[in-house]
Amino acid sequence: MNMIIGGQASGGGQAPAGDLVKDSNTQNFMRDVIEASRQVPVIVDFWAPWCGPCKQLGPALEKVVRQANGKVRMVKINIDENQQLAGQMRIQSIPAVYAFVNGQPVDGFMGALPESQIKQFVDRLGGQGSLAEEVEAMVSEARLAYDQQDYQTAAQILMQVLQADREHAGALAGLARCQIAVGDLENAKATLALVPPAKSNDAEVLSAKAALDLALNPVDVSEIGTLRTRVVQNPDDFQARLDLAVLLNGAGERAEATDQLIYVIRKMRSWNDEAARKQLVKFFEAWGPKDEFTLAGRRKLSSVLFS
Repeated sequence: MNMIIGGQASGGGQAPAGDLVKDSNTQNFMRDVIEASRQVPVIVDFWAPWCGPCKQLGPALEKVVRQANGKVRMVKINIDENQQLAGQMRIQSIPAVYAFVNGQPVDGFMGALPESQIKQFVDRLGGQGSLAEEVEAMVSEARLAYDQQDYQTAAQILMQVLQADREHAGALAGLARCQIAVGDLENAKATLALVPPAKSNDAEVLSAKAALDLALNPVDVSEIGTLRTRVVQNPDDFQARLDLAVLLNGAGERAEATDQLIYVIRKMRSWNDEAARKQLVKFFEAWGPKDEFTLAGRRKLSSVLFS
């Protein structure tokens, strides 16, 4: 299917009662189906007002979904009003039903079914939701191990996740980060090459790619002392501060690297086409969205930009 699928993974949970069945459209498909299916399986019913079998299937499907008590959600798409989306999903006839788990289409059927078969379909899908929750719990456990610098344990957990979902963006990015951390850059590059094109803009994937780029292009930190002297002699030597920040980051001095760039942004944000701000954003991408230095740096940046 040529759907554009992406986004960052989130934890599991059951749907609020009011969200069990809803109408949606092309504009909200990503939120209502792709992202929502990372929390609980989502059934998508493609229908049209003129379709007789749709009028038979829709209420029966809705009834079974509600009886599942939050194990699945249902989203209804009127193909007459969302023709582009129907084309992307290659809908040839209706009613057409697709099931999504963890951002991916995993099952479906065409035409009206008796209620007993609908129930089997929903029960089967609800069980997959439990697997999705287990996968996300394992990814969270791997992130914790990574934060504790237990890269071997984190990598082992993530490889188990990839056995269940070989296209899981967070697991691929996390495994690549583990490989980068131990200096296995070739395998890190190979791992990131496995990320599907549709998930290439996932935040964790972008972060891992940035970290790999920094690792593949190490900086010569021998000039740190010279640049510090230049900054002391002329605090407004913005180029020296920018160069110093890059070297400090390469040396693992993230807090000082951030402060050098924050100084430039505070003094003259527009300098060199906002080069300091852009460099700081690159650091954030490489460090990862949940890294303590990223979080602290973003707070400093926000205080400067919005003061």
